[in-house]
Amino acid sequence: MIPMTLDEIARACGASPHDVPDPGALVTAPAAVDSREVAPGGLFAATAGARTDGHDHAAAAVAAGAVAVLAARPVGVPALVVADVRLALGLLARQLLRRISPTVIGLTGSVGKTTTKDLLAQVLERHAATVATDRSYNNELGLPLTVLRADAATRHLVLEMGASRKGDLTYLTGIAPPRVGLVLNVGTAHLERMGTGRADVAEAKGELVEALPADGHALLNADDPYVLGMAARTEAQILLYGRSPRARVRAERVRMDERARTAFELVTPSGRAPVALDFIGEHQVSNALAAAAVATALGLDAAEIADGLTAARRRSAGRLQITERPDGVTVVDDAYNANPESMRAGLRAAKALAGVRRTVAVLGGMGQQADASRARHAEVGRLVAGLRFDVLITVGTGDPLATAEAARSSGRGVAVHAVEDVKEAIELATALLEPGDVVFVKASSEYGLGACARALATANQ
Repeated sequence: MIPMTLDEIARACGASPHDVPDPGALVTAPAAVDSREVAPGGLFAATAGARTDGHDHAAAAVAAGAVAVLAARPVGVPALVVADVRLALGLLARQLLRRISPTVIGLTGSVGKTTTKDLLAQVLERHAATVATDRSYNNELGLPLTVLRADAATRHLVLEMGASRKGDLTYLTGIAPPRVGLVLNVGTAHLERMGTGRADVAEAKGELVEALPADGHALLNADDPYVLGMAARTEAQILLYGRSPRARVRAERVRMDERARTAFELVTPSGRAPVALDFIGEHQVSNALAAAAVATALGLDAAEIADGLTAARRRSAGRLQITERPDGVTVVDDAYNANPESMRAGLRAAKALAGVRRTVAVLGGMGQQADASRARHAEVGRLVAGLRFDVLITVGTGDPLATAEAARSSGRGVAVHAVEDVKEAIELATALLEPGDVVFVKASSEYGLGACARALATANQ
């Protein structure tokens, strides 16, 4: 973060200082919403979460080195008090961007945002100072926190932008107006809040390209008709990417090795170059092409992009994260979140990784699927059976039972077990796993199956 005085911050976000002995005190480190992550010289933003209220940790944050607290009420330590902390963070981030003017790259989509963001950041940072979204900080609170990590040296600001309802991306692009906009795909994530079908999701995701200037770049997935349809919603220059022959950034000669990692020949307007990804699953080709399209728009050539993609490594946990146990069991942790598209991609990737090895799936539910939820969970059960998984453990009541019932009635011979909670899932999976198995763990985040994946990954060590 570029240094700003408390008085400058107060003016930027309309705050009233309370218990501030020195309005000229400099904030020199980024903002944080977790008092345990406060850096000396930083700003602590006190927000009310599901489990705790940040205002209760204000004193601890200042003791840890925060210069002041951005708060909704006086907290007994130096504070800048505002009506809404989230809105204030957005205003502060917008003011910082006016001072430093990096190239803002916004990316959105129903599936693959975080992996694509990680790939893109690793391609760009080889050539210029780059700041990218940490973890999945892609909402109205997380995006400003990312912006506030930028400084005068930042050339590229890669911002993952999530949308759970219409208007979300309009708000986020108002904080950080993008010059480059990337749309990955349109699926059924957050359908419960967005409408009744993919057209409603596309309407929300398209807010990103609508925010682009005429001299900006819109990178659109040529393999997704809903994304292609967004071309009419922007005046920016359009560059298509994908497996389609019409894509100017595309993959040819795609192949997969014995570890389910993909390789392909990258084709861009500047030429061709070989890519070998260190990520499992053929669906990663689309994520890599999306990153390549952005890099192409920013002037990198095919060889530079291919080198960056090949050197890239996984940075975010819970997304097809692989752990090899001493007994030969491979744990594939994809438990950060789930929707039908990511569930299908993950199951296929795990099965490809397994080859002839025995496979176990531990699956919870997929949130926000609206009226079609039970049918979509049943589709997952049929896919598990169709892919010939040996064992299925479903976790939770309600929708996950539809997954179990569909797999059980498929006649494909999968051994199906239904448990109610994570503790039971860990105990059952531990008992059923055999040396050499591949176990795949996935659910929406509210099911907490990340704890199951971690427990299985560390067993027998």
